[in-house]
Amino acid sequence: MYHIAIRRKEMVMLNQSITHSVVNTNAPHAVPSAVAPAANPFAEITGHAGLIASEFSYKKDEEIYGEDEPAEYVYQVISGAVRSYKLLSDGRRQIGAFHLPGDVFGLEFGSAHRLAAEAIIDTTVRLVKRRSLEQAAGTDVAVARKLWTMTAHDLRHAEDHMLLLGRKTAMERVATFLLEMDRRLAVAGMMALPMCRRDIGDYLGLTLETVSRALSQLQSQGILGFSGARQIVLRNRQRLRSMDA
Repeated sequence: MYHIAIRRKEMVMLNQSITHSVVNTNAPHAVPSAVAPAANPFAEITGHAGLIASEFSYKKDEEIYGEDEPAEYVYQVISGAVRSYKLLSDGRRQIGAFHLPGDVFGLEFGSAHRLAAEAIIDTTVRLVKRRSLEQAAGTDVAVARKLWTMTAHDLRHAEDHMLLLGRKTAMERVATFLLEMDRRLAVAGMMALPMCRRDIGDYLGLTLETVSRALSQLQSQGILGFSGARQIVLRNRQRLRSMDA
């Protein structure tokens, strides 16, 4: 009930502010510095179509939307990080994706969200009404093409994740995850992971202990090093790639 009350309050605030809150892709905070506007289909769509949007901030572990709730909005991470996940019938959690600054999430095929979404750390997201996106795509080929690009990207990630869970060993899964985060997060040779090891395990289909054991083994082999609990430096990417079978 607590999350429902929060979400209702936010929707009231959104309806009040959405009449005058228009995305400005030139604003200093509109697109994270790590994501160039030219490589950001969502920013291109909102800027090109003049779509109305708003921004909201969520605290660590706060729910953004729940599973099976109406998919009325599409979201983009401005700062922070988001996990989308499903709770299984036995209480286990399967994380489907980590959404980082610039990433778009909540774009559904059906009328409801298949997964829930939570802020991993303090996070700010941009919201655009799904109906507005669909209307823009129906009248503008460029908008439709960019929406297809985002959908195809999500499909490719889902296929890669299915292969990872179905065919790779524990060490191969951890190696794949580290290479993915290195590509998406690394700055000046170091990646600061927003997610904890339990999150990583729930994403890779592994236990917390298995993830910790794999990371320790990679450290002992000189493949990576730690600078703090979640700051990782990859010292031998070639060996890590050789594990990513």
